[in-house]
Order: sequence, then structure tokens, then C-alpha cells
Amino acid sequence: MPKRRAAVDSDDEAPSVDGTPASKRARTDESDDESPAPAPNKRGAKSKARRKDESESEEDQDDDEGASGEADREFEEQFGASIRANYESKQKTAGGVAEFGIIEGIELHQFMCHQRLTFSFGPQMNFIIGHNGSGKSAVLTGITVALGGKAASTGRGSGLKSFIREGQNAAEVTIVLKNQGEEAYKPKEYGKSIVINRRFTKEGNSSWKIKSKDGRVISTKKEELAAICDHMNIQVDNPMNVLTQDSARQFLSASSPGDKYKFFLRGTQLSQLSDEYTACLANVSATSRVLVQKKEAIPDLKANLKEATARFQEATKARDQARKVDELKKELAWAHVNTKQAEMEGKQDEVAKQERRLPKIQENLKLAKGKLEEIDEAMIALEEEHDAIGSPDHLQTKKKEVQAKIRTNGEELRRFHEEMKGINREIAQVDSTIKGYQDQIDAEMKRLQADTESARQETQDKIIKAREQQTAAENELEQIRQKISDADTQLGQLKKEGNMAERKANDLRGQIMQCDSAIQNCEKAESDRYAAYGNNIKEVIQRIEQTRWQGQKPLGPLGIHVKLLKPEYGQLLRQQLGQQLTSFAVTHPRDLSTLKKILQDAKNPQTVIHTFSPDLFDYRHGEPPDGVLTVLRALEIDNPHVLRILINKMSIESRVLAPNRKEGEQTLRDLGHGYAWTKDGFNLVRWKEGGESSVPAGGGQVNPMLLAAQATLEIQQYREQKAQHEADYQTATMSVKNLTAQWTTLRKEVDHLNRQQREVDERRHRARTRATQLQNELNADIPIHMGAIQGAMEISQGERATLLKQAEAIAPRRNELDAENIKLTTEKDKIQHEINEFDTVKQAAKEKIMRAVDNRTVLNKDVFHWEKKLTEETKSVDTAKEAAEVVVEEFKQWTAKAEQYCERVETRRSPEIVQRNLHSVQAALQDREKQQGATVEEMTVEVNKAKDRLEKADSDLKQMMTLNKALKESLNARLARWQEFRRHIALRCKIVFSLHLSQRGYYGKVMFDHDKETLQLKVQTDDQAATQGASRDKDPRSLSGGEKSFSTICLLLSLWESIGCPIRCLDEFDVFMDAVNRRISMKMMIDTANSSDKKQYILITPQDMNNIAPGPTVRVQRMSDPERNQGILQFAS
Repeated sequence: MPKRRAAVDSDDEAPSVDGTPASKRARTDESDDESPAPAPNKRGAKSKARRKDESESEEDQDDDEGASGEADREFEEQFGASIRANYESKQKTAGGVAEFGIIEGIELHQFMCHQRLTFSFGPQMNFIIGHNGSGKSAVLTGITVALGGKAASTGRGSGLKSFIREGQNAAEVTIVLKNQGEEAYKPKEYGKSIVINRRFTKEGNSSWKIKSKDGRVISTKKEELAAICDHMNIQVDNPMNVLTQDSARQFLSASSPGDKYKFFLRGTQLSQLSDEYTACLANVSATSRVLVQKKEAIPDLKANLKEATARFQEATKARDQARKVDELKKELAWAHVNTKQAEMEGKQDEVAKQERRLPKIQENLKLAKGKLEEIDEAMIALEEEHDAIGSPDHLQTKKKEVQAKIRTNGEELRRFHEEMKGINREIAQVDSTIKGYQDQIDAEMKRLQADTESARQETQDKIIKAREQQTAAENELEQIRQKISDADTQLGQLKKEGNMAERKANDLRGQIMQCDSAIQNCEKAESDRYAAYGNNIKEVIQRIEQTRWQGQKPLGPLGIHVKLLKPEYGQLLRQQLGQQLTSFAVTHPRDLSTLKKILQDAKNPQTVIHTFSPDLFDYRHGEPPDGVLTVLRALEIDNPHVLRILINKMSIESRVLAPNRKEGEQTLRDLGHGYAWTKDGFNLVRWKEGGESSVPAGGGQVNPMLLAAQATLEIQQYREQKAQHEADYQTATMSVKNLTAQWTTLRKEVDHLNRQQREVDERRHRARTRATQLQNELNADIPIHMGAIQGAMEISQGERATLLKQAEAIAPRRNELDAENIKLTTEKDKIQHEINEFDTVKQAAKEKIMRAVDNRTVLNKDVFHWEKKLTEETKSVDTAKEAAEVVVEEFKQWTAKAEQYCERVETRRSPEIVQRNLHSVQAALQDREKQQGATVEEMTVEVNKAKDRLEKADSDLKQMMTLNKALKESLNARLARWQEFRRHIALRCKIVFSLHLSQRGYYGKVMFDHDKETLQLKVQTDDQAATQGASRDKDPRSLSGGEKSFSTICLLLSLWESIGCPIRCLDEFDVFMDAVNRRISMKMMIDTANSSDKKQYILITPQDMNNIAPGPTVRVQRMSDPERNQGILQFAS
């Protein structure tokens, strides 16, 4: 059967009474009052009598019910076995995938309950499942609306306005049709897919956009959609192709035999053919009546011709003079043509003169654009060179660490310096005191002349004992001082360890805060996927979509196309690829400035923009062996252009990842050469010529939301890190407390030793004073105060010795710190020199870019100048061409009219001269015509018209009678073929129905009564076969809910075998089924889909699909739980 045009109705179209698509019918005015017969095989007595009156040659078509039933039985016996064998063999082979006409995907925007819903369909079996209220039926409604079906046929509303989501002003439905293979529809224009977009508003406006695969709008007309549906045999309003929820429920539960039969005719399009054949018969009958009327008009036309001929013969005498008038008119016509030709040649010369100026302007513009492209390429290279310089953050960090060490050492040196100053002051004071005592002693000694020796032995013994006590005290004092020194050393070590432990605790506290911040950022990334890539990135992407570009639409941010496969390397890859992940890319250099302006307006002035070629080169030769982990193998990149940009910029296909420096160096040695990044923070390189390098990776802030495609996993990792840091922090805090306690205990011991030192020093002082006093007693002549002076001087000398020892203990550490500070200062100066060199290189690169920007501004002005000049000259040429074309068109029209009037007449006379001569001849002719009452031309026209009317009427009558007879014969043949179609389709339906029922162990049959137009089902279940025997069949109304649904599904699958539309849609087909019937029905549907050739099935059910295993031909898609603010579907498979 030929393909039928799918009905394409707007929102305000009234639905047809029976739900079938409208058909084109050619009817005469007289046939409008006639009512077409309901079916080709039902003819009333009045209709047969009318046909007999109109044409005796038409054969009677009296239907005999008995003969019809016998013919159906003979037909079943003849073709039943072959149809069954053909169907069973078809079930054993897999059907092919349709190359065109099936739905690849659909997108609903603000449609019914969906804010935005997008997913793809498989080429064969598609199940859409979800809870009630999740918006499953909106998918079929969207398909019907997008393909031009009537809103009322969806059962979801009376008009398109009711489909707009609450609170919104407009809705859009976009559907993608497959368009491949040899029978694709306009493949050069549309490509491999046709995108149909329908938008409608609350105000009742509705519009279509029919686009190619690459998004180009090809048409906005309903007629184009109708042509597409007609070509692909898509019948969206056919109730068997798209069975909505209400239609499915009514069909499954409440349809009568008559309704089923009507459904059978409408679904197989037999009723549409029937209506059209009936209309054709009515038109043929009306044509017969018109032909009778035309035949009666022939004698009158002959009489008119005879009268006009007689009058014409009387006017032949004026022909000679009229012939002269004709010749002058012909000459006048061609004289006007010659004048217009001269005007046309002048205009064409003017156009050629202006066109000669265009090539020079175009050459200048081409030269300016070439220079502009060169400077664009140079700017890209300079920007890449500038980006490649990197950042001095790691040098700044290292410099801060060295400066911190210098400050720490400086503080300790200042403390030592203050201590030395205090010691020196005390030594100076003690030296001054000793000198005063010595001067007093020397003065007294000069007065003494002799030394008495009386009673000295006893005193001498006491002196020796006192000296021994003094020596013992001094030895004990030395031991105590040594203990104090050792304790001070331990105090210094404990203080150093305490400071390190405290710094570690502070670092861990900072890491805990970083983990908290990272968790917050990841949680934010879950709600805003663009938050990691800069400020207002959503606005940037919207402006990119709305802007016209010289090249392809820019890509970016690149990170949205990158997914992390190895979470353990997430921190390293964020640090190394962070700038690339937030960058954008364009294909045309002239798009750089436009995109940069958009990013700056969105407060992203530092975002990098790359220029890339859309060529998809082969990078596999640059990859290491399969066992080596590279950056590319640790990532999943869903855009081939983004993949190749990262390969060009960062060599991700060959850059190795390693857990530590040792393993990374070993991997590079095994490979022979290459680059590597390690988790412990090193950039490694090994050259082909030999030699290797290891550089610490730069630090800096890292956005934890980058590469956070698996935000839940990232959050879990950060929480685990936080827990580990908190445990380490508790350990570090406990260590600080322990070290503080040890330092406090040791400090108390030092204080105790200092008290002991003072007590022993006091004993030593008393022993020395006693010895001095006894020594003084040996000298009776020595005054008592001299002994006191000598004792005081000895005490001062002891204090001086103690101060010297303290100074000697400080000196080594101070010298050590001085040497370390000199080394640190040298290192700091070296780092500062490197930073200065980096800043110099960075500034030089910036200056190069600024100079290139200035040059580009100048060149851009040149391009603008020449483009403006070219536009002006082109406009001038176009204006001249338009004027010339107007004259050329006038010349062609005048020439065509002159050629229609007569053959070319060569003349050099002007139109004015010919016109004057014509007037004089016409004046003479008019005088003669006044006498006859009509002109020769009028008489000639009258005769010709009368002759033409007669010949045309006679010819039309003969042709129409022949045509009408052929139409009658054709309709009779078509009616016979229609009945043959009906028998074939009915027989196939019966056979397939019984085969489907047998899969459940049931027996049943479909009984067609074409005369009464009824379709009945008789089903015998397995329990009936056991209890009642094979003689009792159930009426479908007496079946259980599951049995009834299963039987009706078998009928529907049988009917589907007879329609040619590539799409079958069914909503909530299993609502009344039990688990067993549903499982068998599912299997039947899947088997039918697998064996069907080039057919697509879309089935909607609120039930679970656990018993169905998705495969290459079966796709199960799950709707989210009912939400009215839902976004993109999460696919179940």
C-alpha cells in the first residue's frame, strides 16, 4: 500500500469525529450533498439504482453475505498455512534496525509536569517505567504534539495550552528522527538526523522549526513536516501507532465488538481507504451528470459558430487595410524593443565599469585579513608562551620558609647578644671592684714591716681545714654547674621539639579546615556544576549560545568534559591541570576577542583561551605501553576536541603518573625517556640522550571542586582525610602537652639545681672567708679590716671566673647561628634572584603581548576600513546591477511580448515616426468599420472563440467520458483489492493471535464479521480446558483482569503485524495484569520487537522491570519519583 500523508494539525484544529487522519478528496460542488458509503462492501439499494440510472454499463455489485463468508473460508484454507509458516520463520530471525523513521531522542521543556526532560531511545524495544505521577505519559504526548498530532487525540487536554507547565508562558517539544540509508529524506539537507522542534505559548501561538543534524533550520512550515511523516510512513494520529493511556485502558477493558472492528479498520488504514473510495464513487457519479449536461450544449455551440462565420465573411473586404495596420503595429512593437535594448546596453556598461574597481579593494582586504590572521596566530603563540612560563609560587613559598628561619635565628642571636652585653657589664664592674680592693691591700701592706710568728701553728691547721672545705665546695659547685648546663641543653632540645610539634598541630588544624572547605565546595559543586570554573559561568555559556561566531561554537570550560577515574590522583591532577580545566577554546582567531570580552564581563579576566583545529588526529602512537598509568588513562574525556587540546597543551597521552618519586624515576628508566608527575609532589623528566631531572612541583591554591564529577566519592574521601587529620591532630596535641610537661619538670629541676648552686656557693664563700680570717690572724700586725678586703676581693675574683665561663658557653652556639644565617641569607638572595629573573621574563612576555595587541588594533582598523569600502562599492555595484536587471527584465518582457505578437521586424525608425504613420492608417480603417458595426479583429476573434468553444466542449466531453469510464473500472479493481487486503490482514491477525495465546497455554480465535462490521475474541484458558473441555470459549468480558489484558495484548500485537508505520507506542498496557501474564506479555513484546524488521517500540508502564534484562535491543529507562522541579533523567540503563 502506498505511503499516506500524516495529518499535521495546529492547536486550534477541531478533532475529527472518528479520530482518523483527514484525507485529500477531490469533490465537485454537486457531490457535497451526498453522504459517502460507510465501507466499500456495503452498498444500499438506492445507491445501486442511482448507478444504474447514471450509467447502464456499470456492473451491479450486490453483496451476498453467504457468498462472502464462503469466500473468506476458502481464502483461509488457501493462504492460512503459508501465512503461518511465513510468520513462524520470521520469528526465528532477528529483524533489522530501521535506517529512518524511528525516534532517536526527545526533549521536553516546560511541558506538562517537566521542567526539562531529555533522553534517547533505542532502535527497537524501549520501556519507560516510573511511579504514578512521574510524567511518563508526557513522553507519548510530546511525540504526538511534535509530529503534528491533534491535542485532543492525546487524551491529556483539549488544546496545546493545557500542556504548558503551570506558571510558564511557553513550552517546547523537540524530537530527533533517524534519517539514514538509501531512502533517507533529503539527506543532503538534513544529514543523518532530522530535529523537529515545536514551540507553543499561552497566547495560542504555535511554531515549528525543522532542523538538520548540525542545528541548521531547514524549514518552519507544517507542509514540510507533513512531507517528512508521509515519506517515513509515520501516522501519529493512528490509534494503533500511538495508543495513549486512556485509549489503552478503553481498548483493554471496555471496547465492544463493533468498536474493535472500527479500531481494526482505522489502525490498518482500511477505513481511510474505504472513505476515500466512497468519495471517489460519489465524484464519478457527479461527473456523469455533468457530462450529460455538457452533451446537451453541443448543438447550441454549433449554431453560434455558423452565425459568427457568416458575419466574418462580410467583413473580409477590409482585410487589406487591416493588414497594413498589423504591419505597422508589428514595426512599432519592435521599434520600442530597439529603444529598450539601447537603454539596457548603457546600464550594462555602467555596471562593468563599477565592477572593475572591486578586485583591487578585495585584494587590499585580503592582504589586511592575512596580516590580521598572522598577528592573531602570533598572539596565540605569545599567550601560550606566557602561560608556559608558569607561576613563581613555589619560589615565594621557599623564600618565606628561609626568611622564617632567618628571623628565628636572629631572635636567638639577639637573645645571646643581650646575654653577652649583660655578662660584659658584670665583668667590667667586677674588674673595677677587684682593682679597688687590690689598691687598698697594697697600701696597707706597705705599712706592715714584719710578720709575727707567735701561735701560728694552730691557726695554720684551721686554715688548711678551711681550704679543704672550700675545695670540696668548689668541686661540688662545678658538678652542679655541669648538671645545669646539661639541663639547659635538654631544655633547648625540648623547646625545639615542642615548637616543631606545635607547628605540626597548627598545620594539621589548617588541613582540617581545608577539608571542611573542600567538603563545602564539593557539596556546592553537586548543586552547581559550573561553580568550580569561575564566576558566573552559566551566564558565560548562555551568551556563547546566543552569539554568532566566525568558527565553531567555543568549547568550555574544558573541565566539564573531564571525569576523574583515579580519585587517588585527584589533588595532583587538580594542581597540574587546574588552569587548563577552567580554560575555553575557539577554532577561529577572530573569536578570541569576543570570547575574552564575554569572560571579562563575567569577572573572569584571567581565564585562558586556546585556539584549536577541529581535526581529530591520531594520538595513539604517542602513548606508552598499556601497563603504564598516564594522565589520559586516569581521566575520562567525553569530547574528542577537548581530549586533543589537553594532549597538545599538556601531553596527557604520554605523561606518566606515579605514587612517589622513586617509582616514577624507575618507570621513566624502563620507558627510556618521558615525563612524570608524582603524588609526593615532583615533576620528573628523563631525556632520550640520557640524564634525568627532578623538580618539586609548585604549590598554590587548588580548587577541590575541579574534577569533582563524583562529588559524593570526593566528599567521602575528604571526610576520611579529615578524620585522619583529626586523629593526627589529637596525637600532635598530646605530644605538645607531653613535651610541655617534660619541659616544666626539667625547668623545676634546673631551678632546684640553681638553689643548690647558691647554697654550695655560700658554703664555699664561708669556707674561703674563714680561711682568710684565719690567715689574717696569723699576721697579728695586719689590721682586721685587711682580711675583710682580701675576702671581698676573692669573692669578686670567683664571680669573674663564673661570668667568663658563662660567656665561653654562649660563644659556640652564637658562632653556629652566625654561620647558618650567612648560608640562609645567601640562599634567600639566590631565590630572590630567581624570582626577579622570572618576573623579568614574565614582564617581557606581557610586553610582547601588549605590542601584538596594539598591532592587531591597527590591523583591525585596516580590515574594517577595507570591509566598509568593499561594502560601499559592492552596494553601489548591486544598485547598478539592480537598475540594469530591471532594464534587462523590461527588455526581455518587451521582447517576449513582441515575439508573442509577431516575428521580429527589422526597423531603424523611431517609435514616434511609426506611431504617426499608424494613426493615419487606423483613422481610414475606422471610417469603414463604422459602416460595418464591428472591426475585422473583433469578427475574427468572435469566429475563433466560437470555434474553440465547440471543439473544446466536444473534446472535453469525449475525454471526460473516457476518463470517467476508466475511473469506474479502476475503482472496481481497487475495491476488489481492498477486500483482498482486508482478508489478508484479518487472516494474519487470526493466526498471530492464536500463536500468541498459545504461549500462555490458552486457545482462542478472532472472529471477523465483515458484513456486520464486528470483531469478537473467543478465548479458552488453561483452567477451562481442564474443567469444561475444548467446547467452551470465554467471552473476553468474563475473563479475569490479567486474562483480559493478556488476550487484548495478543490482539494488539496481531494487529501491529499489519501496519507499516515504523513506530509503535503503548501506554500503561499492563495495569490489569498479574505477574505471570505480565512476564509472558513482556517476553512476547520483546520477541516481536526483535523479529520485527525496522520497527521501534516505546512502551510505558508503572510496574517494575526486574524480570526484564536490558540488552542490545532492549532499553529500560526509569523516571524519577514524582517531582515538579525535576531536571535531566537519570537512566536506569
